[in-house]
This record gives sequence, structure tokens and C-alpha cells, in this order.
Amino acid sequence: MKINAYLVSSFGIDASGGNPAGVVLDADSLTDLQKKAIAKEIGFSETAFVQKSDKADFKVTFFTRVEEVDLCGHATIATYALLFKNNVIKAGEYTQELKAGVLKVNVSEYGVIVMDQTLPSFKNIIKPEVIAKVLKIPDKWIISASLIPRVISTGLNDLIIPIDTRKHLFSIKPDDKRIADFEKEHGLDSFHIFTFDIVSKEAVAHSRNLDPMHGIHEESATGSSTGALACYLFKNGKVHQEQLHNLLFEQGYSMGKPSQISVSLEVKRDEITRVQVGGRAIITGENNIIV
Repeated sequence: MKINAYLVSSFGIDASGGNPAGVVLDADSLTDLQKKAIAKEIGFSETAFVQKSDKADFKVTFFTRVEEVDLCGHATIATYALLFKNNVIKAGEYTQELKAGVLKVNVSEYGVIVMDQTLPSFKNIIKPEVIAKVLKIPDKWIISASLIPRVISTGLNDLIIPIDTRKHLFSIKPDDKRIADFEKEHGLDSFHIFTFDIVSKEAVAHSRNLDPMHGIHEESATGSSTGALACYLFKNGKVHQEQLHNLLFEQGYSMGKPSQISVSLEVKRDEITRVQVGGRAIITGENNIIV
């Protein structure tokens, strides 16, 4: 069977940036084994597969080179940007059935895609010295940031880790096995490490994302984890209600792939009632894959 897979890059601030994803638009006949083989052949961190749904406008599944994951922000942006540019959909609001639940996606007439995430779940706190040992860094880099690392989920379990400076953030050399073992032990989906030491004055924070348990050494733009980070910052009083629309986050600079992700939160009585992550995507190519 010949499968047409699109290559789409999301969240880039220019042509060199962003996070690439594979997208397969007609995936109803594919088995999970075939999807995994296609994702491995494409070689990006995630590939999205679009199917018919009896619960939503579309069903979308996400596979890394290793296994299926419940949610992927940049691949969702890529999927709906592709559907829009191929005239499968018009500007408007859509629903998508994911393993993480049925969530909304908004498509603007200018091709900006904004996806809803599940409401945040604030989970276990992990001591700085424990994380520092896994990352092989001084624990004072984390302690000096004056925030406590915590697992936050807006669909995936992301360990949010503050670091005091961008210099220290960039100097981290991830040991994939150590991190993957820790992810497995604690039921995590990524290490999302951030600093307030930003490049652009419009940004809120600068991040790196590591997920070797799912075959991802590092990602240049991670929509789902950035949504979780925005919720973490609100919970810790680092962003306030008047700032909650169009919060901008930087990522990918450590990889030479500068990216910018937008997050909006809706809040009522100090409780987060909606999480949205958005950005643009560029179609960069197509592959014909035999499965």
C-alpha cells in the first residue's frame, strides 16, 4: 500500500525554525503497526493520522517512532493547517477525537490554528535535588529559580522544571537513558525545562523539552507541554489575569530551530477554565511511503 505523508513544520518564527511533524490525511484503513512503521520511516518526533469519527469532526492519532501518544500539540497544529491549506476545511471551529478526549480546534481565515487542551491537573512535586541528579546539573540551578518542579497535565504528564538562566538551560546535556528511566518510573511524558531569561522581550519564558522514553531526544516546539507550563506559571502567580491572552513562549533555540508558541488561558474565580495553544505551520514536503 502506498501512503502519502505530508511534512509540516509548526511554530517556527522563520523558515529555519519550528517543529516538523508528519501528517497522513486518509488513515482509516491503517493498523497501529502500520502507523508506527510510517512514523518510523518519516523519522520526526510525531506523525499524525487523520480518520473519520462518530464523536467529532475528525479523529486524530499520534505516533512517535516508538509508540502511540495521547496528544501532540505541534502535530495538531500541523494537521489542521494542512487540512485548511488543502481546502478540506474552511475557517471555523472543529472538534477532534483524541485519546486525551474530544477537544476543539479553531482555524482562522489567516491559517492560524488554535487548539484546546484538557483542563490542567496539578500533580506531584519532585525535589530539585532529585531532578538535578537525573540531569547531572547542580541543584542550585533549579533552586535559584525560586519555583518548585511539578508534574502538570493538560493531556500529558509534563514535569515542569525551572532553571535560573538561559546559559544553564542550554548547557544541559541530556542523558537519554537516565531521563527515560525516570519518566517510566514516575509516569511522565516529558521533562519541560524553562527559564525566565528570554530572547524576545514579548516572551514569557524560554524552554527545552526532553522525552527520550518516547524516542524524542529533544523537541524544538512542544504545544502540549507549553500549555502545561502556562498553567504552572499562573498557579505560581507568575502571570496574571490581564496577561492571559496570547502568552508567548520561546523554544528550539538550543537546537538552532527558533520557535514561538502562543497560549491563552481563561480563568474564573482563580480557576483555569480553558487552555488554548496556537500557532502557524508551513508545509515543507511530501513523501510516498510503502507499508
